Amino acid sequence: MEIVRKYFSDFTETQIQQLQMLETVYKEWNDKINVISRKDIDRLYEKHVLHSLAIAAVFEFQPGTHICDLGTGGGFPGIPLAIFFPEVQFHLTDSINKKLKVVNEVSEAIGLKNITTQHTRTEEINNRKFDFVVSRAVAPLKDLWKWSLPILKARGQGHFALTGEEKIHGGLICLKGGDLTEEIRESGLYPLIWEIDQLFNEDFFSEKYILAVKR
Repeated sequence: MEIVRKYFSDFTETQIQQLQMLETVYKEWNDKINVISRKDIDRLYEKHVLHSLAIAAVFEFQPGTHICDLGTGGGFPGIPLAIFFPEVQFHLTDSINKKLKVVNEVSEAIGLKNITTQHTRTEEINNRKFDFVVSRAVAPLKDLWKWSLPILKARGQGHFALTGEEKIHGGLICLKGGDLTEEIRESGLYPLIWEIDQLFNEDFFSEKYILAVKR
């Protein structure tokens, strides 16, 4: 928890309580349904919570924004972002139902009111449109963009996010690591890129990036 507060200080008392509860609740449920590797659970706040919040270090989402977390797994980046942005609505999807059970139990235990879940593949989502799609290391960039496009609102029809002085009118935001040169080339896209170790001065974030493809 301290590593999160090292980089983010403007939390309400409710947010602090929710963040503090994550470790206990995740450890309890991870013993029943393994969604976080055993070696990572003791570094939950660095490897999962702070990593997810890298998006919040770059993007400021407006209240009322609707965001789909594609392939959320155990709830990352969706749950930490939902804590950080309580007035933003998050829809967490995954094709493995037992992972969503953990997401639902964690959300209920810490009192999150701005999360919904759906057991589905993204390409099967119908009649829903989102301002942004977020994802963490689920698939190659070209596939993430292909799956995101049908569920993204048209440019100018939804809420924007701020990155410094720039407005981003919707799109895909994903967390990735390693050498992305070939993956980006194969995608044919021109994403905005932020190096996470420039945001958080921790060894774990070396060669980890935020990529954003604008709608």
